[in-house]
Amino acid sequence: MAPRQAPTVRQRRFGTELRRLRDAAGMSAPKAAELLGTDRTTISNVEAGRFGISEDRLRRLASIYECAEPTLVDALAAMTGGRKLGWWDEYRGKIPPDFLDVSELEHHASRLRTLQTAHLPGLFQTEDHARALFDLFIPALPRLEIELRIAQRLARHTVIVRQPAVPYTGLIHESALRMQVGGPKVAKAQLNRLLNESERTSVRLLVIPFSAGGFPMAGDSVMYAAADSYHLDTVQVDSPIGAVYFDSPTQLANFRARLDSVEQVALNPDQSRDVILGIVKDL
Repeated sequence: MAPRQAPTVRQRRFGTELRRLRDAAGMSAPKAAELLGTDRTTISNVEAGRFGISEDRLRRLASIYECAEPTLVDALAAMTGGRKLGWWDEYRGKIPPDFLDVSELEHHASRLRTLQTAHLPGLFQTEDHARALFDLFIPALPRLEIELRIAQRLARHTVIVRQPAVPYTGLIHESALRMQVGGPKVAKAQLNRLLNESERTSVRLLVIPFSAGGFPMAGDSVMYAAADSYHLDTVQVDSPIGAVYFDSPTQLANFRARLDSVEQVALNPDQSRDVILGIVKDL
């Protein structure tokens, strides 16, 4: 089996958790390989996300590591075997891999929570809004890449409309709502899209008003993708050089606490709708 040249974030996440289980068991890679009946290189490649592993071998490893959390083992088992291609794979090699990693995390998430302070949630962006954003890039993106990025962004909405939909909570700062990306007409259509999406039972859009003052992670763009086992949760944060991912237990606990704190200063869904409606009327 040839190793993966560029493992996805989710594939690396799987390997990272296996390494954590091995470390928690106080076991070396050579010893784990011996008990599994393989070689050390295989263990290293699996933990780096370069190799996959069968469900049977995963469960044997979990037993070797004396993992006593069946929910975690089942969640890991669901990530094994041959990886089925997702809709986002058709864009591989055509747009940056960070875009595809986000789509894969969203697709497999059991719940999503995002924080946006300067931009609106990508899951709900209109075509015109997305195009206006990509047109702002310096240096300018090739026209074909812009169209591919837009198509991929619009397709991410499937996690909201599929059955069952992924439960979603979006924290959006008022400044992002008032930024007229693409001009008043585009901005108004985008805000109306948010209002329509907020009526879905699986969607909670919460506005952080200017009056809330400061709050944790102000200025950040954060996505918390929850998994069936909280051990496998992943956080993605935008940065000027690309997406940054966090998955250690301490980091995840801190992000949950920070997002909880932001929710406490955000308006409730009805109040949030009223704020968005007021901005629409001003356009």
